[in-house]
Amino acid sequence: MNFSLIADNLTNPALLFFVLGILAVYLKSDLEIPPNSSKFISLYLLFAIGFKGGQELSHEPFTGEIVLSMLFGIFISLMIPFYTFFILKRKLNVFDAGAIAVAYGSVSAVTFVTAVAYLESQQLQLHGHMVAIMALMESPAIVIGLLLISVFNKDEKEVIQKRNAIKHSFTNGSVLLILGSLLIGYLANAQQAEGIRPFTTDLFKGFLAIFLLDMGITSGRKLKSFFSSGWFPVVFAVLIPLVNGVAVALLSSLVTSDLSNRFIFAVLAASASYIAVPAAMKISVPKANPGLFLPMALAVTFPVNITIGIPLYFWAIQHS
Repeated sequence: MNFSLIADNLTNPALLFFVLGILAVYLKSDLEIPPNSSKFISLYLLFAIGFKGGQELSHEPFTGEIVLSMLFGIFISLMIPFYTFFILKRKLNVFDAGAIAVAYGSVSAVTFVTAVAYLESQQLQLHGHMVAIMALMESPAIVIGLLLISVFNKDEKEVIQKRNAIKHSFTNGSVLLILGSLLIGYLANAQQAEGIRPFTTDLFKGFLAIFLLDMGITSGRKLKSFFSSGWFPVVFAVLIPLVNGVAVALLSSLVTSDLSNRFIFAVLAASASYIAVPAAMKISVPKANPGLFLPMALAVTFPVNITIGIPLYFWAIQHS
């Protein structure tokens, strides 16, 4: 493996700001990003990715490969929660196993955004339809996870509110914003898009760095209590994303030969949701422990992906 890919990623300013956030927590610094500012930045990142993806999509012919790629994305988001649920159920209760499986079957928009920045550093371009695929992969995992919990739940008093959770998976803010921005970017002509280019493109990496600083602070606060849960959640949160990412990096060659598309598929398969899924689980499976699945996704899997995972998946694709 070309370790220069990992070395280059480890000196990426955005990643170093993430590390700075964790360090600030352990130094007991009062450094923090105001919640309203953090929410604005996350909305901005989703908007910018969606709009630029829509612009790219407007220049792409709608081909059979795109349709096949969309079906492949949905297939991934159905299979990952299905197989991980049975692994998790060996050590955890049904509710925690289901919630964690859903988180790992769904996707992380912030990991996706980081992967897009990595693509640009490799002089590769994100194709617009991959933004649509990312949005499509949010909901199927939630649906399959709720079905699995319902089948294996022996506590009849614990009712799973499937309808509310499924509705929320399609209407939550992050999915709605990225799909809406994608559509607007698709409809806008090149001249109109150029008018907001400084906002959608030039400011992107700076906002990403500040957002990852905030993610580092949030992760640092959750690490200590999470590690007290034992070895199994930690090992799962490290190994399963790497297995998923490398497996999909190889399997994606069946639907597309494009290097950047295969890389994004791998990153989406490896990522775990810590925004949309926790909100859906709070509504539908209140018995699931957010102190378990949230730190697994945010404090372990996210940093593993952006340090080791991203260059690993890129290398796997280059050599397959």
